[in-house]
Amino acid sequence: MGYVDEVIEMVVEKNPAQPEFHQAVKEVLNSLRPVVDANEEAYRRDAILERIVNPDRAFIFRVPWVDDKGQVQVNTGYRVQFNNAIGPYKGGLRLHPSVNLGIIKFLGFEQVFKNSLTGLPMGGGKGGSDFDPKGKSDREIMAFCQSFMTELYKYIGADVDVPAGDIGVGAREIGFMFGTYKKIRGVFEGVLTGKGLTYGGSLARTEATGYGLLYIVEEMLKCHGDDIKGKTVIVSGAGNVAIYAIEKAWQLGAKPVTAADSTGWVYDPDGIDLAALKEIKEVRRERLREYPKYRPNAEYHDGRGVWTVKADIALPCATQNELNLDDAKALVANGVKVVAEGANMPTTADATDYLMEHGVIFLPGKAANAGGVSVSGLEMSQNSERLHWTFEEVDTQLKGIMTGIYHNIDAAARKYGYEGNYVAGANIAGFEKVVEAMIAQGVV
Repeated sequence: MGYVDEVIEMVVEKNPAQPEFHQAVKEVLNSLRPVVDANEEAYRRDAILERIVNPDRAFIFRVPWVDDKGQVQVNTGYRVQFNNAIGPYKGGLRLHPSVNLGIIKFLGFEQVFKNSLTGLPMGGGKGGSDFDPKGKSDREIMAFCQSFMTELYKYIGADVDVPAGDIGVGAREIGFMFGTYKKIRGVFEGVLTGKGLTYGGSLARTEATGYGLLYIVEEMLKCHGDDIKGKTVIVSGAGNVAIYAIEKAWQLGAKPVTAADSTGWVYDPDGIDLAALKEIKEVRRERLREYPKYRPNAEYHDGRGVWTVKADIALPCATQNELNLDDAKALVANGVKVVAEGANMPTTADATDYLMEHGVIFLPGKAANAGGVSVSGLEMSQNSERLHWTFEEVDTQLKGIMTGIYHNIDAAARKYGYEGNYVAGANIAGFEKVVEAMIAQGVV
């Protein structure tokens, strides 16, 4: 049995009931085989793979809070600090009922390589809770966030671990957490990113993941002798990433025609009305079933089905494993040429394989959705310098980072005989930088 297979077997055995973590490790390590084979003796001696698949540490803690009826509720909080070889731990906080240790470990593991690809000095981490913010009042959200931070503050800091937002964590939640951290520690520092603009936040952070997704797709198409203008785009999700992917798609001359939330999806043949979508999701916080009230020609469907629409480009921007093998077959049958992941690992492993086997250009999330953490890194820089950059300055840097990521993963894929395989290219490019730093720092 080879070194890669031994480590994959070890991960599965030692981390039972964590299928998402297993999936992420298998995807990365399998694509690293040529790199590992070329350095197997040294990597075995230094236990590089064992060290990179085991987080530096993981914290699990109780989060008690009081709801509006006076009832005490209890949730579980997590923070996994995975690898800080190239910089402070960096990764979002997710609030969703599906959160468990395995999900946080998968996200933290992915974050190590994603952050490496940005070229910024950031390690990988992730955190969150099984708390569900949907249907909660602002006071209940504040009560949870304050309780959550009374434990989390012990493990984070501007030069130690800098959390950000993720699913269920926006500017409101970051504000409540930051206020609690500041009160407990008595310091004003850039310990969280995604902050409000009045207290250290960065312009373009809200738009960053969606904008960055379209920037890397645009660059990839350009390098393939194609153009994003005139392309039909299907998008899943109706949150932050999806909304701003739709916005940038329009700006670049493409036509986004779908959006989806947890209850259903909409198809608008004339293109998604961005103002209506923002009104429904960002202002009223309602379900997409309201969309046809704004656009009578649009179709609303309960359940899944967004991937059955004929298009040129598909952008999964909702959550992990949302695009399965049947969906992949539908995309291929409908002529989709590009799939770029706006969410973290939204495509199942067999669906990814099917898409690539049938000639679909596939951009994995650790490259394609790195825009969010890139601007988080730029927010850290602004906080450290006590500066505030313009939207144009941040957006220009974001575009430069995303186009740079494309060329890095393309070069890494070509170097090891994987031309056109951007999954392998992203994993290899991210891995090589982290491993070089790990080796330089010794066995720690």
